[in-house]
Amino acid sequence: MFIQQFYTNCLSEAAYYVESEGQAVIIDPLRDVDQYIRFAADRGAKIINILETHFHADFVSGHIDLSKKTGAPIIYGPGAVTHYPIHNAKDGDIIQIGKVTIKVLHTPGHTLESTCYLLHDETGKPHAIFTGDTLFVGDVGRPDLSSGQMSSEELAAIMYESLTQKILPLSDDILVYPAHGPGSSCGKNLGPNTFSTIGEQKASNYALQPQSKEAFIEAVTDGLKPAPGYFAINASINQKGYSSIDEVLTQGVKPLSVEAFEQEITNGACVIDTRHAETFTQGFVPGSVFIGLEGRFAEWAATLLSFDQPMLLVTENGKEAETVTRLSRVGFENMIGFLEGGIEAWQNSGKSIDMIIDIEADELMMDIPHDPNLQVVDVRNENEFESGRLDNALNLPLSEMTNIVELAQFEEDQQLYIHCAGGYRSVIACSLLKRQGLHNLRNVLGGWNKIKEQKGAKVVKGKAVAG
Repeated sequence: MFIQQFYTNCLSEAAYYVESEGQAVIIDPLRDVDQYIRFAADRGAKIINILETHFHADFVSGHIDLSKKTGAPIIYGPGAVTHYPIHNAKDGDIIQIGKVTIKVLHTPGHTLESTCYLLHDETGKPHAIFTGDTLFVGDVGRPDLSSGQMSSEELAAIMYESLTQKILPLSDDILVYPAHGPGSSCGKNLGPNTFSTIGEQKASNYALQPQSKEAFIEAVTDGLKPAPGYFAINASINQKGYSSIDEVLTQGVKPLSVEAFEQEITNGACVIDTRHAETFTQGFVPGSVFIGLEGRFAEWAATLLSFDQPMLLVTENGKEAETVTRLSRVGFENMIGFLEGGIEAWQNSGKSIDMIIDIEADELMMDIPHDPNLQVVDVRNENEFESGRLDNALNLPLSEMTNIVELAQFEEDQQLYIHCAGGYRSVIACSLLKRQGLHNLRNVLGGWNKIKEQKGAKVVKGKAVAG
């Protein structure tokens, strides 16, 4: 028996490869499926099944493409209804892989079709459980995603039964392999590790402590932030189907001359620049949205960009396919090409560029006392902001910057000094503000990590006064 976790940090997503006697299954694959096919081929194994724990909301699964390329059937748990062929496993069904078996455990709650897969080794002993979004390290899946007309409290009640009847009775030594790790929005506060054991979770996970159903419902629903808007889109794509990633790559990784690129802008396409933040600020195609590959690229793209508007790409040389692949992982299929020759070709053609002024944190501190029109704009999330911020700073979380009304609150004579925690999100924010016609802005290098170290920085905590 052999198990391999494929962990993708920028999505906090884990897919799994399980193999025995030359037969393999893939659990919750990403959309770029060739990595699994190559891995199996290198090990001399054949992929015989594709197991899905539920309809994922934070990424587009690779189950359809992987099935087409390998002939392996797609297996969901009870109640899953799709627009493509699948096998609906029943609770308690056994899936044979070489000399090992997987038992299907229907565990609704996160979604109604949510299912865990309990792996038994060659001796029949339970060895590991692949929990999807039912159980994380230190948390459980949020119960407020789309499952018909049910409320969060109703789904949480169902999850309580799933956990108490299917998870808690398991032996302490069984390994827990969830679909997500730290940073995922599929739970409230996932722990730092990407796997655990049942015993460790019984001891430390708040959701597995002895408690009444009412107390559990309150615990898992309390403090839930609204789910990202793209979750419903991705869940629908996973249920209904999508274009082949090979087709998406062929279309997206298409070189466009400066003239063709500019014409597509005129036609209404949005320019996405994925270069490093400090490179982008030095010069970019006017109107570009910066989302660098070095951060949580796909998540921010899905949060901030339209799924309907055609996309043009500006990337580092050789990063075109990676950019298209990572966009496709969250459901984008409308990439229509990249700027051949990059920003240098644009400049060499005599086209104008835009820039963002970068400043150091100490320069911000020197400017604050002398400019009455200076406004510090903190684009971290609310919890970060409340844990420590500059006095009189305005909190405008990056995730909310799709709202033009929010962006229109600034006056023309204001000098905006934009910062986040470390300098990635602030450049995204600056590019969005510029697209809305706000140009009196500065990007604070190093963000809050540098600002809080400055002499004279007036740091306050707690909720900001609404204004």
